[in-house]
Amino acid sequence: MTSTEYAVEARGLVKVFGQNRAVDGVDLTVKAGTVYGVLGPNGAGKTTTISMLATLLRPDGGEGRIFGHDVVREAQIVRQLIGVTGQYASVDEKLSANENLYIFGRLLGLSSKQAKAKGAELLEAFGLTDAATRPLAKFSGGMRRRLDLAASLIAQPPLIFLDEPTTGLDPRTRGQMWDTIRQLVATGSTVLLTTQYLDEADQLADRIAVIDAGKVVAEGTGDELKASIGTSSLILRLADTNETGEALRLIEQVFGVQGTPSPEAARITVPMSDADRVTDLLLAFRSAGIRLAELSVQKPTLDEVFLTITGHGVTEAEETTEEVLA
Repeated sequence: MTSTEYAVEARGLVKVFGQNRAVDGVDLTVKAGTVYGVLGPNGAGKTTTISMLATLLRPDGGEGRIFGHDVVREAQIVRQLIGVTGQYASVDEKLSANENLYIFGRLLGLSSKQAKAKGAELLEAFGLTDAATRPLAKFSGGMRRRLDLAASLIAQPPLIFLDEPTTGLDPRTRGQMWDTIRQLVATGSTVLLTTQYLDEADQLADRIAVIDAGKVVAEGTGDELKASIGTSSLILRLADTNETGEALRLIEQVFGVQGTPSPEAARITVPMSDADRVTDLLLAFRSAGIRLAELSVQKPTLDEVFLTITGHGVTEAEETTEEVLA
């Protein structure tokens, strides 16, 4: 693996399909040895961006570098440094799981013995050993996704592009995939992950780029993105809802803002810009004889971040471009 600090550097990437600018000046910088999440709805330009960085599509503008190598001028070198798992399975349905992995191994230069051993290791890691000789036509969608990822990991390249790797998977298999992604980074790879799932980006990514309509509209760590749209909230549940009025008065007195009670007055939400004031509020409640049943602090969610930045939820955006791995 190259010693270059950055696995991916993209500057002003552009891709045009007819009248549609599917990618419109995307900048990305991915530090080696990290998981970088690209978050956005269908049609946002995620797959097209991955395709250009993986040398599958030629950019119409801008430039991309993988470990310092230009994706256009040095495409052959780039291809030796990357692995790609797309949204659609690349495995051959006429073959068994064993046969698929064996062929991928041989194509990547492994000996027959090495290819068999690596295939068996990956089938075990992805919980597919019992189905190793079963025709892929009898595999579930989740099993095919796992096999497709296993095939892309035979050589475990320094940089792995995972394009929505958990789409359509059940929660248990999705959790297994997350563990695998963490293990990839722990053993030396860099992962660039596209996803529509906010919790997936929050759980896995060291940094996140939010893409909408072909542009990066926000970038940072999960906490930085959440902090960018406002403060955390203090959530209070009173032991006696008859004390709600007095509690709201004290909240405004201490915090200088109005608390928002839930419709049944069971909970009160308070914007919290100064955490030190929480102690003052609790002391005021004690002096007034107001008892709390529950107290918690809630940060903004990535869902709220996306909604605030783009004006729509991740799953609400209409598909604006046909994104396929060419």
